[in-house]
Amino acid sequence: MNVNELNNLLDNIKNPTIGKAILTTYHKLNNSNYNKVLCSISGGSDSDIVLDMIYKCDNNKIVDYVYFDTGLEYLATKEHINLLEEKYNINIEIIRPKIPIPLSCKKFGQPFLSKHVSEMIDRLQRHNFKWEDKSFDELLQEYPKCKSALEWWCNAKPSPAHNINRNKLLKEFMILNPPNFKISQLCCKYAKKDLAHDKLKQGYDLDVTGIRKSEGGVRATAYKSCFDNNFGTYDRFRPIFWFTDNDKLEYRKLFNVSNSKCYNLYGLQRTGCCGCPFGRNFEYELEILHKFEPKLYNAVINIFKESYNYTRMYNEFKG
Repeated sequence: MNVNELNNLLDNIKNPTIGKAILTTYHKLNNSNYNKVLCSISGGSDSDIVLDMIYKCDNNKIVDYVYFDTGLEYLATKEHINLLEEKYNINIEIIRPKIPIPLSCKKFGQPFLSKHVSEMIDRLQRHNFKWEDKSFDELLQEYPKCKSALEWWCNAKPSPAHNINRNKLLKEFMILNPPNFKISQLCCKYAKKDLAHDKLKQGYDLDVTGIRKSEGGVRATAYKSCFDNNFGTYDRFRPIFWFTDNDKLEYRKLFNVSNSKCYNLYGLQRTGCCGCPFGRNFEYELEILHKFEPKLYNAVINIFKESYNYTRMYNEFKG
């Protein structure tokens, strides 16, 4: 897409958020000093828009596309990745985990509620925490090498989003019902996060992801804008950071962007690791898996059994 084509395209776009995102993406890929760009493709609805936008603006073909197959992916997502390759005539490299999720969960622990919550609980478990309701100062004397997790437990972090109270009655629940299984978010680290870091070390100077601010949560609130240049050897760009759900819908209609069967047939609102306990609607996801992909259903039931049960207890407790 040359400059004239870009201007014509922007003239026909009434939504300023979409227009600015396309213009910014075009500038990053054509008028900056980037030579090698990595774009992560997940097969989800945000990722579909990012891919379409990046492809339109990548005049010099400096973008490589990668899909991290965690081992617990919907078959519909894998089919969609193949369709994307055909539609855009691109190669999407598939990278598989260092440690398979079943082994990671057995070795390190199962995910529970969210990555941040799981990380904090993991740190406390490693220090044999007694899940007691004492002041931060008292607990710090007892567990001097666990400050960050204790701040979370005692609601002492500056940001409310990083405190245990962000999850209603979680502290009260855990005091009465201490976890009797290991909890951790390391399955994500070894199935995707570390793989992405390793890939970026291969000479990439820009990393493109599909994070949106309106998603909320720790991941989204960690960023203040669509761009950061403080990741060492590469910068990070989030083309649809400012998109709302309505912006996404409008973009899809404008450019005929279709989603995978996970959305169109299964009725899911998110994709990623099948049945992940981090998902707020994991019970619904399990129903979908049981109906459409029963083999994966049996797998996740075995892998995340304790986390599912603990989450159900918590949900009943908080009402």
